[in-house]
Amino acid sequence: MSPDVKAFFDTTTNTVSYIVKDPQGTACAIIDSVLDFDHASGRTDTASADAIIGHVQSHGLQLQWVLESHVHADHLSAAPYLQEKLGGQIGIGDQITTVQDTFGKVFNEGTKFQRDGSQFDRLFSDGDSFHIGQMRADVMHTPGHTPACMTYVIGDAAFVGDTLFMPDFGTARCDFPGGSAHDLYQSIQRILSLPDDTRIFVGHDYKAPGREEFAWETTVGAQKARNVHIGQDRAEEQFVQMREARDATLGMPKLILPSLQVNMRAGNMPEPDEQGDVMLKLPVNKI
Repeated sequence: MSPDVKAFFDTTTNTVSYIVKDPQGTACAIIDSVLDFDHASGRTDTASADAIIGHVQSHGLQLQWVLESHVHADHLSAAPYLQEKLGGQIGIGDQITTVQDTFGKVFNEGTKFQRDGSQFDRLFSDGDSFHIGQMRADVMHTPGHTPACMTYVIGDAAFVGDTLFMPDFGTARCDFPGGSAHDLYQSIQRILSLPDDTRIFVGHDYKAPGREEFAWETTVGAQKARNVHIGQDRAEEQFVQMREARDATLGMPKLILPSLQVNMRAGNMPEPDEQGDVMLKLPVNKI
């Protein structure tokens, strides 16, 4: 089965969110949504999420799932807002507990912050499956960028999050806590073992030098043949050496500190203080 896919590109964070629809009905899922956040003012906005909601409502779709490919470090998730407006269950990989444990310590969250993934409606394990209407989706654990990264294989389409980018841009960084270039290499090999005509939908695009347009859809065959980091059967040690050297030159994403605090809570803000104000922490020299 070939799902209907509608992409929404957020120019502020270069994130691609997707509506994935059962072609034989109205059921759909949303993957990797964005809550707009202005770092300078600390203000949120729902314009990006509202565009997705508008599409769902105007086309008479029924939202069944709000899926996260991982705990994003570059944008805040709009999952709770989408669920409030449209329903559906919020799902992520079961290794979210590892991420919660790691960053619960970084942000000194204390015992009130649950580290069991209970903020989410469904925790997926490698090999799990679920349905979007009559359409089956299979879950593949693809760690490396983070310990909790998942690829959702839905019909002839694979939603890989940040694991792979477009072939001319390469692969995800692996230098966040819990990341591993060795794990990423093995995860990518699993994705590339899918049929060559499998459509791959990436989580971000930054327009590689020489390319004029943003893009987010490619294929397994194109990745195997042309990915600048992993294509042409690049050996694991060669890939790991390249990836670790490249990662050492990269700065942290602008929104990493607010994003992690919110996204490890399934897109919810921390509990308000006694005055009803929500505060995000800014740990110094911890990441």
